[in-house]
Amino acid sequence: MPDRQIYLLSPKELSPETIAVAFAKTSRSPETFLEIARGLNEEKSAKFHEKWVVGYGHASVAEHAVLHIAFENVSRLAIESIESNRLASYTEKSTRYQKWGSDNYYVPPELDGHALREEYIATCRTLFTAYNQSLDPVQAVVLQRAERRENESDEAMDRRLRSQYVDVCRFLLPAASLANVGMTANARVLENVIRKMLSSELAEVREIGEQVKAVAKSEIPTLVKYADAVPYLVETSTELRNRKQENGNRKSDDWCRLIDYDKDGENKILAAALYRFGDMPFEQALACVRSLEEEKLTLLAESLLGRLGEHDIPLRELEYATYTFDLVMDQGAYAEFKRHRMMTQTPQRLTTRLGVATPRLITEAGFGTQYEAAMNAAAETYARLYEFNPQVAQYVVPNGYNRRVLAQFNLREAYAFCQLRSANNAHFSIRRIAERMYEELRGVHPLLTKYMHLPEETWQDVEKKHLAA
Repeated sequence: MPDRQIYLLSPKELSPETIAVAFAKTSRSPETFLEIARGLNEEKSAKFHEKWVVGYGHASVAEHAVLHIAFENVSRLAIESIESNRLASYTEKSTRYQKWGSDNYYVPPELDGHALREEYIATCRTLFTAYNQSLDPVQAVVLQRAERRENESDEAMDRRLRSQYVDVCRFLLPAASLANVGMTANARVLENVIRKMLSSELAEVREIGEQVKAVAKSEIPTLVKYADAVPYLVETSTELRNRKQENGNRKSDDWCRLIDYDKDGENKILAAALYRFGDMPFEQALACVRSLEEEKLTLLAESLLGRLGEHDIPLRELEYATYTFDLVMDQGAYAEFKRHRMMTQTPQRLTTRLGVATPRLITEAGFGTQYEAAMNAAAETYARLYEFNPQVAQYVVPNGYNRRVLAQFNLREAYAFCQLRSANNAHFSIRRIAERMYEELRGVHPLLTKYMHLPEETWQDVEKKHLAA
């Protein structure tokens, strides 16, 4: 019996396209991966991809070519487009731990030569000025209430407490704020990323798409050279945007609605567990679960989830029940919510029409009047920009304004989201969302949600402690 071999095909020695071909050829070649790779060069790899990936549509081959792309000084609005791809990995500059300079904002080219350009710049300056002026008074309140740890230096204490006050002041930062993000993606995903970006309604995103394509072509020239704007995306977006719709509204107490869920979801999950570890058809397993008395159902649920540790991932059978939420959250919360890409999320455009969240620390620091003035200035400029271009108007919307998001996910993802985002170190805006969603889930599926590890804090506690009335 041949000895087992496990080794890397290193991108230090082989190009991403060559690695992809080496893996692809193993399906029909008896040679080892290294032997296959030694017989390849960039020209042969390109010909292979032209024939099989481009010509015959075997796009899965491109998944073996992986790139790491750095984006610097792109707007947070553009980052939403970059990060909207489910099968890539991202790390971005944090608004919780880093502070923004006074000129770290983007001016969209759509405003070049337009009368609103100067007003846009003035509003961004107003928001960044308010942001920088808020840091010291809010920090002072946090420091006044904090206890210094034994032998803790001023620098160490500031690092520990920084997120508490920077977290609050970031509500003033607009979507135009510049940030950095690193992305890791395979060539198949990257091709779709480029196509989506080239089809965007925003000039900045289209420009970034062109740059990404140019950068990617230096490493995987064959796999992305046909990535272009997609008429389907462009024309469908345009037509749906132009449909006349009534303006919506949302009551302040109606920001989290469970609008649909699988009413037989718990039974389906338990039946799927029996199916996995048994040998009966699913229909029989489901009938078995439905016939069980409450006590035996509870024992079955305990067998499935009772041993679940705080950092354990539940079995995939929890994916057989789904939930749909209609949510309203501040943009700062959405910046973290969007990271849960296993969900299906449909965010609406940024707007100033759904009200603004005001952190309690802002008012306790005596900065409430300045905060309100800056937010009102952003709303006034947004209204004028909206008449010119609703897409461009989004740039001036600060993190504190609310936004609608439709989200659908399964119970397994609910465990991941609710437990992670209700943790004590999570931002209070997203904790409020996670804890309220958990409450709704518990109300309809108490048998399987009771095993989630959440703090005793409720969403009402979060509101009372962190948000001004």
